[in-house]
Amino acid sequence: MNPFATTSSLELSTTTADLTAPVISRSDVLVVGGGPAGVAAAVTAARSGASVTLLERYSSLGGLASGGMVLVLDDMINGQEITVTGIVSEYVERLQKLGLAIVPPADDRKTSEELWNKWGRYGTFDFHSHTNPKPICYAAAFDPDGWKRVSNDLVREAGVNLRLHSWFSRPIVDNGVIKGVICETKSGPQAFTADIVIDTTGDIDVASRAGASHIKDSYLTTLVFRLGNVDTAAAEAFEQANPKEARAINRTIKRLLGGAWELWWLKTPIDGVVWCNAPHMTGYDGVNPADMTAAEFAARDRITEAVEYVRAHLPGFENCYMLDVASQMGVRQTRLLEGEYVMTKEDVTSRRHFADTVARGRDYYYPYRSLLPKEVDQLLVAGRHYSATPEAQKMSREIPPCMAMGQAVGIAAALAVQNGTLVREVSAQDIQQGMRRHGADPGDVPSSNATVDAEAVVGA
Repeated sequence: MNPFATTSSLELSTTTADLTAPVISRSDVLVVGGGPAGVAAAVTAARSGASVTLLERYSSLGGLASGGMVLVLDDMINGQEITVTGIVSEYVERLQKLGLAIVPPADDRKTSEELWNKWGRYGTFDFHSHTNPKPICYAAAFDPDGWKRVSNDLVREAGVNLRLHSWFSRPIVDNGVIKGVICETKSGPQAFTADIVIDTTGDIDVASRAGASHIKDSYLTTLVFRLGNVDTAAAEAFEQANPKEARAINRTIKRLLGGAWELWWLKTPIDGVVWCNAPHMTGYDGVNPADMTAAEFAARDRITEAVEYVRAHLPGFENCYMLDVASQMGVRQTRLLEGEYVMTKEDVTSRRHFADTVARGRDYYYPYRSLLPKEVDQLLVAGRHYSATPEAQKMSREIPPCMAMGQAVGIAAALAVQNGTLVREVSAQDIQQGMRRHGADPGDVPSSNATVDAEAVVGA
């Protein structure tokens, strides 16, 4: 019997009585999903004067940056220009003060073999570059528990009403206007109401069930793990002295993992602990429980085999042990919003700048319309599920830009509350000004390599 088999082929259904759920809180703004985008949205809305409730299904904040252990912040530069700022900059600064983030100093952000040997194994390089070695750049390698600590501090300081262990179940929608959501908890179903709801679930769980148009696609799934007691100096010395032999060993490891990033292991801020960005797996639906169960088993089987080989063949790893495996599978793509504007691959590659740009990534820009569902009022989205084609999303969904989107919708929600308007009526210019006040670059001033879009946008 296949333990991962789905029962959908039975074509059964059941109907139960209408749900009764006590209303636990009422806020100006309700954010569903406590990952990087969700924390950014909640904290920014609260700092802007709104009362905010944040719901998270897991036991900690941080999403893929903590539970998923995606431990490098990148996609924040356009050449030498740092383009993604604001709350992500606060995280970096706070993590550095804790000794839990590594960032190359400005003088080392250039190309040389010496600097590559110094910083490359932290992952702090421009992975888009085609040069060899790749240039060192502004990026941060960080510790996942440190991310949780900083998230807690930011949420607590901002006065956000946080509820962990609260799994979104269904939206509350009245005549096309979202009024709140219902969560499942150990205490049973609980309702949370608000004037404005922000969906930062990563899979538009809220928006899709509320009736917003969306598409569905898939990309890689990754289960990240960490190894302890690694002699990183010995491992790097071996690789630098024996590049051909090291490449052969690393090719075998990546084959055992079933695919992996260019550098399958990276150093972390903690001595002797390395981050392993693998295995990379395709063919799994990130919103299908049976698929995700199978993916968890397949990933752990590959990890076990690869680690045994690593101990036996890679100098510096002889005495390593499995420190931990991420508690969250790294899902790159599932549902994508079809909002007021759908970003395309050409928009990203041509660096198209929009009149209603409110957030930016590396060298690409997000229009406010890409964060707005068409069919549901008082609902905003931010994160990897924003309105984009699958091809565009693959190139524009790293954690720092998702945080910039979160800040933008947090500001938009607060402005709508203050002005008593619909979120779709909020001026993009007002959001841009709000982003500037919060130390974030909204992308209102295009970089020199942007393609400027001169079309007029309502509300801009």
